[in-house]
Amino acid sequence: MARIRLRMFFSFFVILAMFSMYLPQVNASEVSLAKQSQAAVLMDVATGTVLFEKESHKHLPIASVTKIMTMLLVMEAVDTGKIKLSDKIRTSEHAASMGGSQIYLEPGEEMTLNDMLKGIAIGSANDACVAVAERIAGTEEAFVAMMNKKVQELGMKDTHFANTNGLPANDHYSSAYDIAIMSRALLQHEKITHWTSVYSDYLRKDSEKPLWLVNTNKLVKFYPGMDGLKTGFTAEAKYCLAATAKRDQFRVVAVVLGAPTSPIRNQQITQLMDFAFSQYHSQLIYKANQVVEKVKISKGKQDSIELVAEKPLGVLMKKGEQLTGIQKQVVVTVQKAPVHKGQVIGYITIAKDGKELGRVNLLANQEIEKANLWDMVKRTFRGVVFFGR
Repeated sequence: MARIRLRMFFSFFVILAMFSMYLPQVNASEVSLAKQSQAAVLMDVATGTVLFEKESHKHLPIASVTKIMTMLLVMEAVDTGKIKLSDKIRTSEHAASMGGSQIYLEPGEEMTLNDMLKGIAIGSANDACVAVAERIAGTEEAFVAMMNKKVQELGMKDTHFANTNGLPANDHYSSAYDIAIMSRALLQHEKITHWTSVYSDYLRKDSEKPLWLVNTNKLVKFYPGMDGLKTGFTAEAKYCLAATAKRDQFRVVAVVLGAPTSPIRNQQITQLMDFAFSQYHSQLIYKANQVVEKVKISKGKQDSIELVAEKPLGVLMKKGEQLTGIQKQVVVTVQKAPVHKGQVIGYITIAKDGKELGRVNLLANQEIEKANLWDMVKRTFRGVVFFGR
């Protein structure tokens, strides 16, 4: 009888073992990620690939993580020449009235945009956000409208902003996924880490009362390769952080929302980063705004144009994989003038073994006006002279 029972037990064990072979295999590292947060996302910056997610599209308050969008619009204004880092920004009564984290701007006080960005990125200054917004857009409300327009442009479906700094407000929310998207967009402006990576610095150095700033993201000092981006905390949002780190060419963004304490938030970000760097690596092929190709344009005042990548383009690989056998293809969809700077002219794809791995739009890097009759005559004449030689 005991022998029969032993056989039955052994048979049951064998069947159970065979059945388990067909169960989905779960990475043990992923199971323990972001357990104590309301939402989280881990994203490869080069490709936009999501490596891990938890409640990634849930609408949540995000506190000062809002400032990522504010900094993005500021960097765009700098790049387009609308404002310079050396420009002095005057503080309004409204900007000076902001509570919470601040650099204690006085009404009428002037500070360069460079120092305002330092206050925003390092000290999470609510007053500096409003002062900069008013300088760029005229009013905070107009700047918030720009923020929400950018939300649409980036395809962020779970976000709406009501202010520039993340102070509690109705109808002000985002999601872990959307935050990763806008973080990726901000990181296309590589200069931003000049501020977000700084652990401590001073404002008003030459005054009688210099202000010492310490980064609200302590991991920029303690986690190898981390150089941003933005923390957030309110009683409603709890502890939030959108962080980025880079090792070699592999950059990731990790977002944690609604963690119960600051140490737990930092621990969860660290675990997400460790998972990414231990399991994956990526190869950045083109940076955003990098020249990819120079192509012919007909009927224009110039006969060729440079095309630049709209976003970063790269390849994500498991650890140990090598980047070999990659094919690139440029497709041009606009071939004659007029062409406007920033216009989509085509796209580039990268593929391996016939499988497309990535695609980004190619943008015109300059304006090309349509040639008039005299331009065409001159070009024809030059061609004849050259041919005659």
